[in-house]
Amino acid sequence: MRSGAKVAIVGGVFVIVAGGVLYGGYTLAGGINDGSGASTQGAEKRSGPVTGDEVESAAKEFLAAWAAGESDRAAQATNNPVEAGPAVLNYREGAKVSKAEITPGTAVGTKVPFTVDATVTYEGQSKPWKYTSELTVVRGVTTGRPLVEWKPSVIHPKLTQNSTLRTGAAKTGAVKAVDRKGAELTKEKYPSLGPILDQLREKYGTKVGGTPGVETFVQSDTEGVPDTTLVTHVPGKPGRLETTIDATVQAAAERSVKKYGQASVVAIKPSTGEVRAVANSPSAGYNTAFQGTQAPGSTLKIVTAAMLLEKGLVTANGTAPCPKDVMYHGTSFHNLENFALGDVPFSRSFAKSCNTAFIKLIDDVKDDSALGKEARDVFGIGLEWKTGISSFDGSIPEETQGVAAAQYIGQGTVQMNVLNIASITATAKYGTFKQPFLVSEELDGRTFAEASRSLPDSVARQLRAMMRATATGEGTGAKAMASVGGVKGAKTGSSEVDGQSDSNSWFTGYSDDLAAAAVVQEGGHGGDAAGPVVASVLRAG
Repeated sequence: MRSGAKVAIVGGVFVIVAGGVLYGGYTLAGGINDGSGASTQGAEKRSGPVTGDEVESAAKEFLAAWAAGESDRAAQATNNPVEAGPAVLNYREGAKVSKAEITPGTAVGTKVPFTVDATVTYEGQSKPWKYTSELTVVRGVTTGRPLVEWKPSVIHPKLTQNSTLRTGAAKTGAVKAVDRKGAELTKEKYPSLGPILDQLREKYGTKVGGTPGVETFVQSDTEGVPDTTLVTHVPGKPGRLETTIDATVQAAAERSVKKYGQASVVAIKPSTGEVRAVANSPSAGYNTAFQGTQAPGSTLKIVTAAMLLEKGLVTANGTAPCPKDVMYHGTSFHNLENFALGDVPFSRSFAKSCNTAFIKLIDDVKDDSALGKEARDVFGIGLEWKTGISSFDGSIPEETQGVAAAQYIGQGTVQMNVLNIASITATAKYGTFKQPFLVSEELDGRTFAEASRSLPDSVARQLRAMMRATATGEGTGAKAMASVGGVKGAKTGSSEVDGQSDSNSWFTGYSDDLAAAAVVQEGGHGGDAAGPVVASVLRAG
């Protein structure tokens, strides 16, 4: 403790007053202990999992030191003092936290949740800041002591290795983002839009006339990753930023994904490419809907079917045998639960999501790169989309033999997200690729990606007929789409992932001039989990 500091116990709260700065926490009797109440000095080195008492004592030691502003002491209570010390010190000096009272919750195993009730003081003005985080206690490798496992997210859940807490003038102008009808969009009302609004502000705040305010924010050290506002002390003058979002559709998207631990959905207007909604669960952090990279399962059969139709290898009403399994270059493929349909129209194989009907036609294609070409030239996949924020525009790398065959059914090395699949569906509905976007290209003069050609009319008609069959009657998407009106179509998908007990649930569909796609991690069959998500979004539109 620094010399000259005054120490007092106020209502059981440990308080240090030094240099006019007040830090609050709670006191601990004695020094660092091993969870039994005895000092670790001279004690036998412990091993094995940490005990409940050790978890509690280690958490209290760290939290008390942090609350008191004692960065060295807090650092020594972690398993990485070199990184923990500067982070705790920065909490006071960089973030300008003048007071912090930290209340631990009940430990769950080795994890301890806690609430931080802080005060940030900048240029004589103070503002409260309250949030929650958690820590994990581990046993020290060299000392055997129970220690807090150091992660920047302990200090604040939005902190990473490449970011820092700061209080001061923001780097970009404030914005008031509005939907297509002028309704204000806030991260409080639409949590999934939080990371998106941060990116939009970073890119367009100054362009729309916004001026910076004074804020507490997470300052990113990674190029392309925007700062994240945590507390606004002095608001800047916001510039009005018009987006393509529809607040009603966005609200439905937020509600639908919130039911699942990990899920994403995107809705697009096929005739223009305007993004009407984007939502993720969890809502904070990584925008999986726009930046995720996963195999999309049978939803990609929209592209595969278009390619086969264009090459004249099938017609919607022509026969396409659907056996229970098929071999291609030593790789065996089968249908879900090994079902077989026999010699049926291709539209039925599509509607029932028969894998083998697609795999059997590969030899006739005679070009392992044909699927990637179709995806790029017609559906715009891989054309460097400029949506207004960071996005991944899909990838179907050139492969051979069994890996190439797996791509036909959306497995293998295919990488997509729900933005890509929603766009593929929108292209199938409209007939021409329209690059998805969140803000007008006129705002910054960017050029939208354009596919080299549209779907031939006859192919587009057959594709929509097959998607309509999937969304009605005995199609795999019929149950999910039963409540959706208008001219509609759909495609289900289930993507198997190594190490998961259940496949990822994918679903995509359209109703009139709105298309949507969703994924639910480990949700099983596409119609069971992701299907209702898409249906709720389409109904809202």
